[in-house]
Amino acid sequence: MGIKIFTIFLIILTSIIFSLLYIPTQLTIFKPSKTFIIPSYAKPYPVTFAYLISASRGDSHKLKRLILALYHPGNYYLIHVDSGAPVSEHLEIAKFVSSEPVFGQLGNVWIVGKPNLVTYRGPTMLATTLHAMSMLLRTAKWDWFINLSASDYPLVTQDDLIHAFSALPKDLNFIQHSSHLGWKLNKRGKPIIIDPALYSLNKSEIWWVIKQRSLPTSFKLYTGSAWTILSRSFAEYCLVGWDNLPRTLLLYYTNFVSSPEGYFQTLICNSQDYKNTTVNHDLHYITWDNPPKQHPRSLGLKDYRRMVLSSRPFARKFKQNDPVLNKIDRDLLKRRRGQFSYGGWCSKDEIGKSHGTCPGLESEKYGVLRTGTGSRRLRTLLTKLSSAQSFNKRQCK
Repeated sequence: MGIKIFTIFLIILTSIIFSLLYIPTQLTIFKPSKTFIIPSYAKPYPVTFAYLISASRGDSHKLKRLILALYHPGNYYLIHVDSGAPVSEHLEIAKFVSSEPVFGQLGNVWIVGKPNLVTYRGPTMLATTLHAMSMLLRTAKWDWFINLSASDYPLVTQDDLIHAFSALPKDLNFIQHSSHLGWKLNKRGKPIIIDPALYSLNKSEIWWVIKQRSLPTSFKLYTGSAWTILSRSFAEYCLVGWDNLPRTLLLYYTNFVSSPEGYFQTLICNSQDYKNTTVNHDLHYITWDNPPKQHPRSLGLKDYRRMVLSSRPFARKFKQNDPVLNKIDRDLLKRRRGQFSYGGWCSKDEIGKSHGTCPGLESEKYGVLRTGTGSRRLRTLLTKLSSAQSFNKRQCK
């Protein structure tokens, strides 16, 4: 009886601590001085994205390369480097952001000033995502939220991404989901875990409670990919929902293994207001290990053709400086080493002289899109996914 009471106490305590992570606080992010004034006559971009880019120990080089490949003046970027990473890596990223002139002009790249300690498969991964969403909602106006890790990489330019998404309703949510949990019912739904990163300054593995719980009956469990593209409306609902479902599920998933692979899926599919806004796709190209297919395998040159043919805008995961990244830069992003990806804001002038380094953003180029084959491929995929026939069949069941 004593062990049972102690276990219940620990579960309640960690759930309360976890929920407190989402109370909006004053932004603690590095923010460059904003000197670029968008003129009133400038054409705004049709849609904007807010990115959370997460990194951990040893990811600084991959992170810097990803930011250059992803950057666009119309979007917003929040970088979270796990507090378990060395101080030197935090300083390296801060120096990289502060020293880039374009970031300083636009003021749209930020670093979480008080980062979280993140445990693999623990709820602190979900906590970091929700924390970032709250920061970005309070800081800027955007249409979709995208979470990526330093091991991800884009397969289209941001001009292509913006152009392809401009034809879509802005309430769509790209969340891969399924109610057929299979082996996950017993391996994920019933176990109870504690994430030490919720209360400890030192990183360690999650630990398991001996007693298991029964499956829920007041809501239906769903599972899917941890990588999502969420509408601003749904992001607001996750944080300040007008009913109690977001908070109820948040407390439940505090002690759930790999909660980022279930929280958003279960929340949106149990919500009467949002369950019909789901596009059942994560828009990532990922290949998995042999059964049980829990870990993505690293992509290489042999995967390049299939990546392009998939028409997906992102892929993962990549090893640092893998040769396939150079091929993606050259053939898909038109990006040279140390420079930004091709776009209307950062392109060649009339005589063909390269402006790829973009030392400054000219006001007349703000709002200009120059798209390519990536936009056409992605638009074809999005049209197929959002068509009535496909969309209705793949809704939450």
